[in-house]
Amino acid sequence: MRRIALIVNPYSSGVTLAGVERVKAVLERSGVVDVQPTKASGHATELAATAARDHDAVVVFSGDGTYNEAINADVDGTPFGFVPGGGASVFPRGLGMPRDPVASAIRIADALNADRARTVDLGRVNGRRFCFSAGIGFDAETVRRVDSRGRTADGRRASNLVFAGTIVRLLAARKLQLDPILSVDGYGDAAFLFVATGRPYTYAGPVALHLVRGTPETSGLSFVAAREVRPFEVPSLLMHMARGTPHRDARLLSAQGLDRLEAHSEEPLPLHVDGEDLGDVTHAVFEAEHAVLNVLV
Repeated sequence: MRRIALIVNPYSSGVTLAGVERVKAVLERSGVVDVQPTKASGHATELAATAARDHDAVVVFSGDGTYNEAINADVDGTPFGFVPGGGASVFPRGLGMPRDPVASAIRIADALNADRARTVDLGRVNGRRFCFSAGIGFDAETVRRVDSRGRTADGRRASNLVFAGTIVRLLAARKLQLDPILSVDGYGDAAFLFVATGRPYTYAGPVALHLVRGTPETSGLSFVAAREVRPFEVPSLLMHMARGTPHRDARLLSAQGLDRLEAHSEEPLPLHVDGEDLGDVTHAVFEAEHAVLNVLV
């Protein structure tokens, strides 16, 4: 009989006690399920490392931050499933999973019963893995500002509307102007840097936002960086970034299919991975890790 570890972040916006019971019931079609709630920041890494040693599969029901913690464990080929439980849940959606937790759990159970998994690429920056996105500068500062608001009374993070409002306030505070503050090796100076693993960088509701649109065979990292941002340029820059067509705009630096990318700055700048603040850096090394995670899909 299979043993399945179900790691749950009870504070993720889409996770409820009833939802956990429904997901557990579905997974029990494939084996014995051990529910393991996270208790603090970083706990999912510890839980995933332990579960990978004594379980046949690890399923994570949470938001993107907890997925990030889990994939940073030493999992040694153990298959993982990801159930959407956050406000965006970019990673499982990028893997083609339904937004409904029960529907995703059904697909994971079916994959377990069929012994079906596939390997996917991840990214790494300064030693920290990321599922789908990382960035220096503007978007990382947004993450930090939202985190500084704290959590709601029930322990949940701010909503996507708060993220959107924070972005607007940051742009307004700078009068919609961003100057070059970092250097992307081999490409030039930029006001900020967005890096993705090839999956959507994020979602605007049901719409996937790709930094650069590649072919299905494209692997490795992609990036977009604005040389500088002036008020009148914001709408067109956002349009190209939302459509994944930065190559059509000379004001944007971009590339895809990269195995490595380095960036430097004179002053410390905020860095994030998958929406998690990693503090300030003056040097970042981004690397692609090919086919390193077995995923139940």
